[in-house]
Amino acid sequence: MSVTSVLKNENATKEDTNIGFQNSDFDVIIESARQVIAPLWPISTFAARNPWMGLEKQSFDQVAGWLKHTRDVDIYPSVSMLLSAKRKGEIDESFVKESLQRWLDSQSFNISQDKVEHFCHSALKLDSLPSNLLSSHELEKLAEEFSELNTNNIDHGSMQPISSHIKGQDSERLLDILDYHIIKWCKLYLDDSQAGWKMPNREDGFYRAWKRLTQYDSALSKKQRDSLKDFPQDAKSALKKALYALEIPESQLQSYLEGHLLSLPGWAGMMLWRSQQSNHEQKLITEYLAVRVSMEYALMKPYLPISKPIPENKVSIAHLLASWVHWGGLSIDEWSNMSVSEQNEYLTLAYQFDDMVRRKIWLEAWELTYTNRLSQKINFKQPQTNDKKSTLAQLAFCIDVRSEPFRRQLEKEGPFETIGIAGFFGLPIATCELGNNHSHSSLPVILKPQNKIKELAEENAFNSYQQRKKIVNSLSNTFKNMKQNVLSSLLLPELSGPWLTLQMVARSFTPRSADPFIHKLRESWLRKPNTKLSLDHVHNTEEELPVGFSKEEKVKYVNQALKLMGLTANFAPLVVICGHGSQSTNNPYASALECGACGGAAGGFNAKVLATLCNLPEVREELSSEGIEIHEDTVFVAAEHKTTVDELEWIYVPELSEAAQEAFDRIQAIMPKVSENANAERLSQLPNFKRKLNKPTAEAHRFATDWSEVRPEWGLARNAAFIIGQRELTKECDLEGRAFLHNYDWKQDENGDLLANIMAGPGTVSQWINLQYYASTVAPHYYGSGNKATQTVTSGIGVMQGNGSDLLAGLPWQSVMKSDDEAYHTPLRLLIVIQAPNEYVERLLKEDSAFREKVQNGWVRLANVDPEGRWKNW
Repeated sequence: MSVTSVLKNENATKEDTNIGFQNSDFDVIIESARQVIAPLWPISTFAARNPWMGLEKQSFDQVAGWLKHTRDVDIYPSVSMLLSAKRKGEIDESFVKESLQRWLDSQSFNISQDKVEHFCHSALKLDSLPSNLLSSHELEKLAEEFSELNTNNIDHGSMQPISSHIKGQDSERLLDILDYHIIKWCKLYLDDSQAGWKMPNREDGFYRAWKRLTQYDSALSKKQRDSLKDFPQDAKSALKKALYALEIPESQLQSYLEGHLLSLPGWAGMMLWRSQQSNHEQKLITEYLAVRVSMEYALMKPYLPISKPIPENKVSIAHLLASWVHWGGLSIDEWSNMSVSEQNEYLTLAYQFDDMVRRKIWLEAWELTYTNRLSQKINFKQPQTNDKKSTLAQLAFCIDVRSEPFRRQLEKEGPFETIGIAGFFGLPIATCELGNNHSHSSLPVILKPQNKIKELAEENAFNSYQQRKKIVNSLSNTFKNMKQNVLSSLLLPELSGPWLTLQMVARSFTPRSADPFIHKLRESWLRKPNTKLSLDHVHNTEEELPVGFSKEEKVKYVNQALKLMGLTANFAPLVVICGHGSQSTNNPYASALECGACGGAAGGFNAKVLATLCNLPEVREELSSEGIEIHEDTVFVAAEHKTTVDELEWIYVPELSEAAQEAFDRIQAIMPKVSENANAERLSQLPNFKRKLNKPTAEAHRFATDWSEVRPEWGLARNAAFIIGQRELTKECDLEGRAFLHNYDWKQDENGDLLANIMAGPGTVSQWINLQYYASTVAPHYYGSGNKATQTVTSGIGVMQGNGSDLLAGLPWQSVMKSDDEAYHTPLRLLIVIQAPNEYVERLLKEDSAFREKVQNGWVRLANVDPEGRWKNW
């Protein structure tokens, strides 16, 4: 399977660069090649990423086969994972038989049906072939007598860099030496103020900065440096020159560049992300490839010209024959009495029904089992609306799977209605907190902010706060500068040792009290004064984004948010807008436990903005004219759900009406019990939770403050479904914290716009989160980030294992695994369930080609529940 097609220009003439491609065509080739990698955000703004986002025009199965053949990366669950799921009762074997039958119906063999089915059913037991059978001399002799099996239908996809086939003087592959150099230069170029000395000429771009410095690189020999001296100043020209010198055929240019990008997909992914952030670096992928391939040429020059390695596609006939002996009950005499054509049919079946196909069938059965059990669990009763008047409070939570158990526990304790909506609440804003000169986006990374909202304070209080903040920043900068300076670093241990030793001892032996004390001390010193938000539009030409909202924008965003919540009537006295955030100590992946979609941003600020807007009289007046009537006694407040400790932190509570105050007091009264129950449920899933402890809330706080804790919470592990519908569909159902829940009422969405927006935004990021966890579980060595305990934070942007690895792009081992041998996350592709008539889903698939592609190609699964409660799998 070729991942993407190479665009050729047959009429191009050779230029000084020696490659017969026009610039526009070469740009297209590079753009197509980069689809095999995905952008990688810095770890401080961690965003879940679908590592295959550029490959969704191909089917999941095609990409799985391509990755296995080109990179030896397996993206189906391992046999041990599948057998473990079977033992736990998570896979109904009747679905294994159904999946097998679908595969058989798609094949055609000149073998009796009984023998085909017997072989396949036996092979699906997932047992290994006996070693004594595989080493049998008799089988090897029979295999030697058989002519080679025809397997020309395999396309090997991306071409490996030719340096992967050559070893240097120390028997080390030149590709590994090349990767070592590229990692070094990427760390220098991408450094985010961690290094004491910055890479010179970085402002000129990666390629030019590298070209100037490489002449002084002592890790290269003089001959290698000389071979790069006359390379062009332009990155694209240099890339063409290197490709020509390496004699890469025009027909394989794209495939060859894909191979280089896949060699270090983490560093390449960070370069890709940077290229998308500003016009200044938009050619960064071209520059990265120019540096890599030019450096490859310098390393390869003594070995040129070389004969191009031909991809081998040797099939072990002995292995296929052993499969038939073990699983098919075939005897040696039966095999010997067959004609050559019959033998070829048998071997072809064994070849096609390989390990990947078998595990694919088990994965599909696992997914079908989950789908079936979810369909039996959810409530198909028609929603009841006559009890809305008795609701004391309505609480809108993020769709995050961690909200589901908390919502369920909250609803048990009183007349509360909970609502699911994407946790940025539809506000396309960048936030600028008090005293900060820079803003950060507070919305999903797939969107761009349209407005900036600032925190403001009274002048005297603000100046006092700024002075205290400057003292802290000055101490921090002094410490950093002393640590990075050769002479002052010798004095630093004497000055900082006593305080840091005291801090280390306290945090190591009394984490429950030490960290809160340090936190309160810092909070007391840096106490933030009362603030207000810059909600009114201010005209300022110096700002890159408009500060505040116009009146029309205020009404628009509130209207949009309320409709996405399905909350346009029957408002309770108190409406709580709940963002979510996390809490952990000494954790490079802290931002990964915040919003999985919003680049590590917590949702409290957005919640405060929306709640404030909803309380504005002018907004309510305009909403009333549009048919959304909010009673004057209804008050909106804002809170943040702390997922690590399952508590609500109130961040905006204006003056409350009598009815709203009653509801607020009721929530306050039940919150300890809700937190206790939610913590008990959540912590029981952690492998290092001591079940004998009877104070789960206290233990949750220990997990959050212990700086040695590698797993403060599970995050979004075990996510499996995205349910779009009214809360009545899932209320009182224990969804085990595995479902994203988004409110949706198809009756209020006649033209389907709401559903389309949900799918384009929350639906997309939910799929990204799902596949991030999936990839980190099934292929941790390639898509994960290894053990947290051995990670090194590098360049201020990400983590490595040691000091010479790829930039690790996925989740750490502790986020998806219970132990070295047992996975916690269940690697299932996301099941999207829509509560709406069939025609709504048909319209969505027809109008949204990207979503239709994901469904058809197996990147997500789709089902819907119609108004009569009938479930349909698409």
